[in-house]
Amino acid sequence: MDPRYDQLAHILVNYSTAVQPGQNLLIHMTEPEAMPLASAVYRAGIQAGAHVEVAFASTEFDYDLVKYGSDEQLDWTPSVIKYGVDWADAWIGVGAVKNPYALEGLPAERRAKRGRVTGAMAFYRVENTRWVGTRVPTEAFAQKARMPLRDAVDFFFNATIRDWEAEAAQWRRVKDIFEAHTQVRLVGRDTDLTFSTQDRLYVLSQGYRNIPDGEFFTAPVEHTVEGHISFDFPGIYQGQPIDGIRLTFKEGRVVEATSDNHQDLLESLLNLDAGSRYLGEFGVGWNYGIDRFVYETLFDEKMGGTIHLALGQAYKDNRGTNKSALHWDIVKDLRTEGEIYLDGERVLENGKFLV
Repeated sequence: MDPRYDQLAHILVNYSTAVQPGQNLLIHMTEPEAMPLASAVYRAGIQAGAHVEVAFASTEFDYDLVKYGSDEQLDWTPSVIKYGVDWADAWIGVGAVKNPYALEGLPAERRAKRGRVTGAMAFYRVENTRWVGTRVPTEAFAQKARMPLRDAVDFFFNATIRDWEAEAAQWRRVKDIFEAHTQVRLVGRDTDLTFSTQDRLYVLSQGYRNIPDGEFFTAPVEHTVEGHISFDFPGIYQGQPIDGIRLTFKEGRVVEATSDNHQDLLESLLNLDAGSRYLGEFGVGWNYGIDRFVYETLFDEKMGGTIHLALGQAYKDNRGTNKSALHWDIVKDLRTEGEIYLDGERVLENGKFLV
């Protein structure tokens, strides 16, 4: 096995979740392809003195539930998963993409209906345990990213095995500058969007929640978002790329939304609940070790020189108030055509910070 899996497992167990002797560690493994890292994390957890359990999930199961399940089954909250979160002091998600089109062709409204439950469970876990998640490279990952598997593996480890504490120290100053201002304006291709962040907090992500990491983010004041934005990269929902998304906001709410494909899925997500048409997050990527879009939001939203907006649920750490079962991050590329203004001052141009 590649020794870099043990290096990454050490970061996940001893830095990201800081597992201590006698604590309970739950590893949530998705797809058999995640086994190399799941095994390394299990080993690191045992060496840290923890009580370790492994839960398994797969899009194969998701497919059968969405295709054959009743409405009652789609709405059912899995009690065993909830118990695992309640039991765990720390939760480490180790995912893998087996087939990015595993749910292709299933009715959008049924996928969104199940997504309401899984989204709520994800936020329950966020609120009730120390957690971190990552996703290992597979042949499917490499194919989506349009690179050989060996290059995808190197890309993965270059993006994840880093001195997160030292790198975050370099970006804390920029985060503080953003937090000291109250009005954000995003300008780019077919984009001019403004919103307030007054009395909201920015969080600097430094490897405690996601690996790879490398962003700082806040929650826009919900009813202040005005203007329009076009996304250069597709929005990825349950592995499904939705291309050419363009959103128009008025008084914080999405009032018009179009896409080049899967318009039905886009509309289903926007109509999921009362909060799904409002922004829950504005994030700025600073991991310049991620230099390309790989169709994995966990990586893509951290790319240096990009921003991302999330429709739906806001995080309480940002003092956000929007509530939704949806939290869907969509990445906007500012590296070749884009600017960020804070209170009228330009602070980023074409992917480079000016502060």
